[in-house]
Amino acid sequence: MADRKAELERKKLRLQQIREEKKRKEEEKKKKEAQEATKAVAASTTAGAGGGDLERKRRDADDLLKDLGLPPSVLPPTSPSKSTTSDAGSQDSGGDIPITPSPRHKPKLGMSQTSVVGFPPKELVSYSKETQTPTETEEKDDEDEEVISEPTPAPAPQPTPAEEEKEEEPEVPKEFTEEEKTQILSSENFSIFFDQSTRLVERALSDQVDIFTDYTGKADEDGEGDKDAGAKLSFNRHFFDDRWSRHRTVTCLDWSTQYPELLVASYNSNEESPHEPDGVALVWNMKYKKETPEFIFHCQSAVQSAAFARFHPNLVVGGTYSGQIVLWDNRSTKRTPVQRTPLSAAAHTHPVYCVNVVGTQNAHNLISVSTDGKMCSWSLDMLSQPQDSMELQHKQSRAVAVTCMTFPSNDVNNFVVGSEDGSVYTACRHGSKAGINEVFEAHQGPVTGIDCHHVQGQLDFSHLFLSASFDWTIKLWSLKQSKPLYSFEDNSDYVYDVEWSPIHPALFAAVDGMGKLDLWNLNNDTEVPSASITLDGQPAVNRVKWSLSGQQIAVGDAEGRISIFDVGENVATPRNDEWNRFVRTLADIKANAQADTDEETLSR
Repeated sequence: MADRKAELERKKLRLQQIREEKKRKEEEKKKKEAQEATKAVAASTTAGAGGGDLERKRRDADDLLKDLGLPPSVLPPTSPSKSTTSDAGSQDSGGDIPITPSPRHKPKLGMSQTSVVGFPPKELVSYSKETQTPTETEEKDDEDEEVISEPTPAPAPQPTPAEEEKEEEPEVPKEFTEEEKTQILSSENFSIFFDQSTRLVERALSDQVDIFTDYTGKADEDGEGDKDAGAKLSFNRHFFDDRWSRHRTVTCLDWSTQYPELLVASYNSNEESPHEPDGVALVWNMKYKKETPEFIFHCQSAVQSAAFARFHPNLVVGGTYSGQIVLWDNRSTKRTPVQRTPLSAAAHTHPVYCVNVVGTQNAHNLISVSTDGKMCSWSLDMLSQPQDSMELQHKQSRAVAVTCMTFPSNDVNNFVVGSEDGSVYTACRHGSKAGINEVFEAHQGPVTGIDCHHVQGQLDFSHLFLSASFDWTIKLWSLKQSKPLYSFEDNSDYVYDVEWSPIHPALFAAVDGMGKLDLWNLNNDTEVPSASITLDGQPAVNRVKWSLSGQQIAVGDAEGRISIFDVGENVATPRNDEWNRFVRTLADIKANAQADTDEETLSR
């Protein structure tokens, strides 16, 4: 408390000192101003005396000029500022100093010459709403007509040489440091931009347009039309990538239902490049004539099957040799799977040779089958564990090693599978008969391909299905009887795959180990193919897949090459009577089979 009082006393003392100092400075200032005022009064008094002498001299001079007959001189009056100052000084001093005003003389007036100057009349400009065009009014005299010219615009200022040099100098681009370049190249935004831009540039560079297309039809009249118009099978293009396709085998093909120009192909491992990923799935684009795939996906196990996920156009599903199910998303910047199933006994432990999405938009599942004899049902939103699984066993025997699977048209419960032992089984997912129901003693070797009839038309043939095998045969079956309706034995090697046409009721395609693609039209002939073509080099053709339009066929071979063939319109497009003809064909096939059976019975 004492310290606080002492501090206050010090502050009061300091404040008093400041006030005294301020008062002293104000007194000094007043004294200084009084001295300056005294000096000013003295100066003004001296100036007034000098001014009186000057005025007398001026009057004397004027009188002298007047005597000589000359006008008096006109001098400017005394400056008012001086008089004001003198007045101020006199007022301050209190003395009376007389101020004599200077005399004013009237100026002499005389005659001067006048000049006439003419000014042009004011320009009147009027506007109308329609044309917005200025109209000039002209004044006409009786004799002459004056034309009013528009004022010439002032010339634009010319740039100085310094400014021209400045404009000509180009802007120097900013030079990035190595660290900034590395940071930009490794950023995610740059990767996305580069991937999209290169895809667009590839499409633009590879797009080939026939500028000589004649829409008038004159070329056809001259016999110079499309030579392949009547061809049954004509080569369209190849799909092959030096890095991702070489030394790999095409294991599966599938067309996108959302984007019909996209084709996904799965490949197994490349033994020549152990450092590359074992499994690869490539998405190819039929719309553009480019040589590179649209999307590249890979994983650490050979991909044995692949399919576009129905109702999810951005997702691709793959079944691997290790038994895992993988899911790729083309919206992701990574090429690896965004989801995968665990390696556990709850899922598959053997190679998955078939994956298929069945159901509707609001209720669908991913169905997978494996050689371990297990069928699993998955939700695409969660692959951590299957929603449902079932052991495929026939009469308490060992599990069926499934190699291929197909669902009848518009059926998500019943399905047909082919096995390694050469048998074909019908099975059911739900209900009291869940599991294997019937067995068809089909082939003498493993079943490599199987496909149900899916063509929608006047009649229903969904009970028919085809099977292909290593025993060099293709067999036609009906779910209504256990024996094959017909066996096609034209091939001389393994038959790897078979598939019905999506639009023609009696047409199907098959491929074999000799590099041959066969088209069978059962309404025309059941003994030999209606059309056939052999690939260059005769590589083993593993897979065949019709396009959704039924106008093209994609085949994949053991060398990693995918070949696209156009099917002639007269072969691919069905006529209106094809369904009725197919009924008669099936009746003839059954009659011939019955006759053969009766003949065998009699021979015994």
